[in-house]
Amino acid sequence: MIEKKSTPAHQDSKTELVFSKKNYQLLLISIAIVVFGFILMIGTTDIYDFRKTLLAPMVVLAGFAFGVYAILKK
Repeated sequence: MIEKKSTPAHQDSKTELVFSKKNYQLLLISIAIVVFGFILMIGTTDIYDFRKTLLAPMVVLAGFAFGVYAILKK
């Protein structure tokens, strides 16, 4: 005879987040760093200014690198 395995109609399954609270905080900080880098690029002054050509892109890249760190941190 074949036994039927009944599954309960209501399963208690806890939904766990992929990242911890600390990961999300670090990710928000990295987004803020990237936004700050783009804000540094704004302006109508000289296009070849140090702030626009060197500082702002470095800040944006640092923000992206920090975002990768925030994702990979365990």
